[in-house]
Amino acid sequence: MRAAAFIRFCSSSDFQLAAVRSEGSFVSKVPNPDPQQLTLPDHNGYNKTMKFAYLIEPPFNHRMPDGTVTGTDVELAKFVIDELNLGEFEPIETEFAELLQGVASGKWRMTTGLFATDERKQTASFSIPIWALPDGLLVSIGNPKNLSGYQSIAAQKDCTLAVIRDQFQHRSAVEFGVPENRLHIFETYSEAANAVLTGKIDAYVSVGRAHTGYIDLNNEQQLEVVTVPASEKQPAFGSFAFSKQDHVLIDGVNGVLRSYYGSPSHREMMYSFGFSDAEIDLVVDSYE
Repeated sequence: MRAAAFIRFCSSSDFQLAAVRSEGSFVSKVPNPDPQQLTLPDHNGYNKTMKFAYLIEPPFNHRMPDGTVTGTDVELAKFVIDELNLGEFEPIETEFAELLQGVASGKWRMTTGLFATDERKQTASFSIPIWALPDGLLVSIGNPKNLSGYQSIAAQKDCTLAVIRDQFQHRSAVEFGVPENRLHIFETYSEAANAVLTGKIDAYVSVGRAHTGYIDLNNEQQLEVVTVPASEKQPAFGSFAFSKQDHVLIDGVNGVLRSYYGSPSHREMMYSFGFSDAEIDLVVDSYE
């Protein structure tokens, strides 16, 4: 059943979503719809397309050889947008530092998954989690520095670490004592990964699943992933980001996600990008 058939929307002032799960089904109890609430006419063309900002970071988002954009975040966003009848899906590739600025200014309406930190919540609003994953280190095959996590990097005074500008892992590295003079900031995933591949940098920290996705997609035999242990840092939740004014859209997206999570089709989609049942259940269990 399409979400548009059972999720109704009213004005943002009195929108209420009372959802319950019953034997795997999703039931919503909301007032009659105001069709204009989800389209939000705007000079950026919200009525025509749903602009979704993403990064090249497999398995969350990447381009196929034919140019098609896919990945867990992309496929989940496409599903939600289709269920809510929000128009044509328009993926827009950008850099990490532009994601929240763009959604706040109306350049796009929704972004790939991000960690919903208190600082970021000052700029944007977030959906319920779409994945929960540990950090990981991308290192040369054999792990020549014998790295095990942030603390092992901080302890080796000659160890250099790549981070993406403004990503959560940059802050984590500083908090674990990695000095700024050993941190090398990059704008894109591919630039940071290439720095490790060419031996310019010892390790690159990001979400561990992004590293395994990169290795699998590129059949890269010279790199491996070291997962940051939960004893050092717990897995973190990532969520879609939206404008702080887009309340009704966020409620609609959350309703679709709740009805979809844990279903056979959801699991099959996540399996196809390398996610395990244990990783999927971290999200499913987070709202039940």
